[in-house]
Parts: sequence; structure tokens; C-alpha cells
Amino acid sequence: MTDFTAQVFQNEFLPAGADTVDAVVTVSASPGASAGGHRRGDAVEIIVIDTSGSMQEEGGRKIRAAIEATQAAVDTIDDDCHFAIVGGTAGAYMIYPNEGLAVADERARHEAKQAVARVRAQGGTAIGSWLRAAAYLAAQRPGAIAHALLLTDGKNQNEKPGELDARIAECVGRFQCDARGLGVDWDISELRKVASALLGTVDIIPRPEDMHDEFTRLTAAAMGKQVGSVALRLWTPKGSVCEFVKQVAPSLEDLTRLGTAVNPLTSDYPLGAWAGDEDRDYHIRVRIPVGSVGDERLAARIMLVVDDVEQPAALVRAIWTDDERLSTRINREVAHYTGQAELADAIAEGLAARESGDGPTATVKLGRAVQLAHESGNDDTVRLLQKVVEVDDAASGTVRLRRDVEKSDEMALDVRSTRTVRVNRKAD
Repeated sequence: MTDFTAQVFQNEFLPAGADTVDAVVTVSASPGASAGGHRRGDAVEIIVIDTSGSMQEEGGRKIRAAIEATQAAVDTIDDDCHFAIVGGTAGAYMIYPNEGLAVADERARHEAKQAVARVRAQGGTAIGSWLRAAAYLAAQRPGAIAHALLLTDGKNQNEKPGELDARIAECVGRFQCDARGLGVDWDISELRKVASALLGTVDIIPRPEDMHDEFTRLTAAAMGKQVGSVALRLWTPKGSVCEFVKQVAPSLEDLTRLGTAVNPLTSDYPLGAWAGDEDRDYHIRVRIPVGSVGDERLAARIMLVVDDVEQPAALVRAIWTDDERLSTRINREVAHYTGQAELADAIAEGLAARESGDGPTATVKLGRAVQLAHESGNDDTVRLLQKVVEVDDAASGTVRLRRDVEKSDEMALDVRSTRTVRVNRKAD
């Protein structure tokens, strides 16, 4: 059983004339036995591996590692989980089973690993067709907790950008997808687009031998999901506008465009599948009609929709005051995640400037990124930045660009720039 709660962190006091309310909402899932709890349902796991000709490079090292990693992932799939393995070239084809989904047991896992061992690398890359195949398979078990692991080592050369966008749109709401790029010849923007729309993650696997651990980790995490469909339902009063809803921990993800209207005042924002013990943070900004000093107004009502059941959760308030001590107080959670968003922007702008040969701008932006990462305790990002810049003083953001940077290190910094650290609430 899994129970859900939500807690709001905000400064509810606004100065006279202000019309913008910011709040951070922490949504927590925890094991419980209450009547409102939820139990894990049917599950589908789809592994999609690139078997194009480029996977044969390095003397076949990449395709051999992909085969071994897929076999390890198969061993991680729980009994009774429905699963399939798809090969990707200029189209998609079934590796196992021959059609539809198999039910995991000792025999099925053995057959699947044998089928994967026979895979050969050849052909092109058409990621949209791979996603369409995954959507077809996920549709075989409507209502299941469906997850796809997608691996590619190259760019989407056999489809136009519009085709990939259309295929991604077809998959929204059907399954979640964790996308991984092997090596350095894939396109971060393509896989980020896939993962963002399908509520998953994107990352680099620098070396073929790293695939084994990543595949087993991702599959084990998918097996741990207990609830397949959670949404944040946001009600705002008449005359108000929701400016954005963003996930800010464990990573930055703008959910605003994914919102669907329930009625003129209410929209749902999908949060995807959840494990039985998990916390995520969301930043909400609402613009409301201006009140007079002393007025108090409900700026938003937050509900959680868990497997189509609505649960009241939390309130966001606004109180207008002429007391500057109250209205200028910065909420710690909002300030922290605003800084994390600035950090991601600084990295993106710094890397873009570095790519274009604008050294001074790259130095300033990446220096600011080091400073922000240091201030927030984001040690993982500091380490990634240190592979791109020499850090003279982290506190002030004084850095020098490195001349020789491994492409994989630069891509890792780019793709992981949206990972955040949670605000430290131990002092509360």
C-alpha cells in the first residue's frame, strides 16, 4: 500500500500591488495501510536497444556490451511482469517474443536472453519508429505501470524532426521512458525531448562496459514502482493564471506544457509512476488579481489524483501587507530551487558559448555555475564542472576554461545539468 501527502512551502505575504505567488510543493509517497493507500498493479517493461550498423563499431564491442546489458536487465525483471525486447534500426523489430508481450518467469527469461544473444548490428536509426513499437506493446496491457528503457548510440538520421515529434506525441501517457545515449555521437536534444515528454530521464553512458550496471539499475527502479498514475491537480480562482508548474527535485522538468484542463479553473499535471517511498518537489507560480492591504485570498488549491482518485492535499495563500519585514522575506525552498534553475541555465549558456568560441562569456557563465553549485551543496555538479574548467575559487566563481576537454565529459555536464539537490530542511 502507498499513501500520498503534499506540503506547501511559501512566503504568503505580498507587498501592496504584488500579483505573483510562488510556492514549492513537496509530494511524498510512503508505505501505509490506510484506506486511501494504493497497491502495485500490472507492470510492463520494454527494453529498446539500438542495433544499427554503428553498434558494430569498435570491433563489435558496443553491440556485445548491449547484449550483455540487456540480458542482465532481463534477469532483473520480476516474475509475472509483462515484458518485451525491441531492436531498433531504420525501423523496429521484435527480438523477444516474436509478437506481443511475454510473461516473466524462469523459462521466458532464458528464452529472451537466448534471443538477444543472436542479435546482429546493421542498418540505420529511426527512434520514432522504436517509440511507436513500444507504444503498441504498452497498449496490450491498458492500465499497467508501463516503462521503456531506450538505448541509442547515434542520431535520428532516418526520420525528419517532425516525424520524431509526432511519434513522441503518440506515446504521451502510454508509458514512461528512460533514454540513454552510448558514447558521444548521439544528440542530447533528441533524447532529452523523448525523456521530457515521457516523464523519464536522459543520461550518457560513456563506455560500453558501463551499460550493464545502468541497465540493471534502471530496470530495478522500474520494478520498484508501486503506483502507475499520479497527477497534481491545480485549482486557481477566477481571474488567476498559472504561470508554470515545474518539477525541481530530483531534477528540473517543466510540466506546464503537459497540463490538461479538467474545467476552466482546474488543470492536471502528470507526475508519472511512483515508488512506494519517494519524495519530489514542485515549484508553482500563480498570478492572481491584486488585493488591498489586509486582504487574504486563496491563490491555489492543490489536489493529488492517484490512479484516478482525487485526494485533497494543500493550499497556497496570499496575504497583502504593508509590513516590509513580512513581504520581503524570501522563502528558503523557493530561493533554493530558483538558484538550481539558474545553475542549469548558466551551464547551458556557458557550454553554448564555449562551443561557439566565445571564451569570455563561457568563463563568466561557467564560473557562475560553479559558484551556484558550491553555494547549494551540489557537489556532483561541481565535480562535472571541474572537468570543463579549472576552479581557482568556487565561492567567488573564479574559473579558467580547460583547453583539452573530453567530449564525454562535456556531454555529461550538459545532460546532467538539470539534476538538483534537495533543500536542506534539517534545521527546521
